[in-house]
Amino acid sequence: MKKILAFLLTVLAAVCLTACGSVNNSKADDKIQIVTTIFPEYDWVKNVLGENPANAEVTLLLDNGVDLHSYQPTVDDIMKITSADLFIYVGGESDEWVDDILKQSENKDLIVINLMEELGDAAKEEEIIEGMECEEEEEEGEEGEEEVEYDEHVWLSLKDAALFVNSIDAAMETIDSKNAAVYKANADAYISKLNALDMEYEKAVSEANVKTLLFGDRFPFRYLVDDYGLSYYAAFVGCSTETEASFQTVIFLAEKMDELSLKNVMTIEGTDHKIAETIIQNTADKNQNILVMDSMQSVTSKGVEEGITYLSIMESNLEVLKEALK
Repeated sequence: MKKILAFLLTVLAAVCLTACGSVNNSKADDKIQIVTTIFPEYDWVKNVLGENPANAEVTLLLDNGVDLHSYQPTVDDIMKITSADLFIYVGGESDEWVDDILKQSENKDLIVINLMEELGDAAKEEEIIEGMECEEEEEEGEEGEEEVEYDEHVWLSLKDAALFVNSIDAAMETIDSKNAAVYKANADAYISKLNALDMEYEKAVSEANVKTLLFGDRFPFRYLVDDYGLSYYAAFVGCSTETEASFQTVIFLAEKMDELSLKNVMTIEGTDHKIAETIIQNTADKNQNILVMDSMQSVTSKGVEEGITYLSIMESNLEVLKEALK
């Protein structure tokens, strides 16, 4: 975190110098400017805009597949945020850099949506469950007191996604009241799709023989499993930076697979599956499958251009989940 803060001081100084020497040209065309940090937010905005009657411009900051947990804003990113009409971000520990930027911003008309704040008391604390690796440096705060950390992966809940879409709709109706009815209709139609897919998840879980997932990987799906009453075991918490699991963790997960007669080890996108493979090799049968669920943390602008959507990924995750719960 110290490196991030030092970086921010440099960036903020550069922004101030840039701002002092130029007129705010980013608003010269009077287009509505919307900035989002991650892909799900971007896709929700695009669905609320629909045919985009105001010709709003939407920016996806993490558009090259960089992970939320390692992202650092550029000077250009900060300029986009501070000159925007609407800024949407997750609001977890990975987004602590945002606070300094918003404090420095002189844009009093900027509407900010913090997903964690939108959830309020429904935001979940990050949990360490039995058998999971624990990162010691994250256990205590600066003064030796236990520091509460919250699970940032709120976008992986279809139920919460509907809440966030409503918030985006409300913001757009404020920014562009002339087209308020259009945004409301678009949001309602999209939320109906979210609710329909949510019901498909409910049905799949209710009919499943298995109610436990086992991840040989980070576990960003806490909000999803809680939505449907599933239990889980995993090597690491969702925001972990660890890539190597200890012998004890591998053996614990392998024994859990045997105990629960699980046929599949789960991983997330973009990993090398080595931990999952090692877990399988330490089970009695050694013939389980590896299944991949997409946490949407590496979607690129190219993927967006090719037609990837929030719903399409969640639909694919449903099919993987059905297989995992057989």
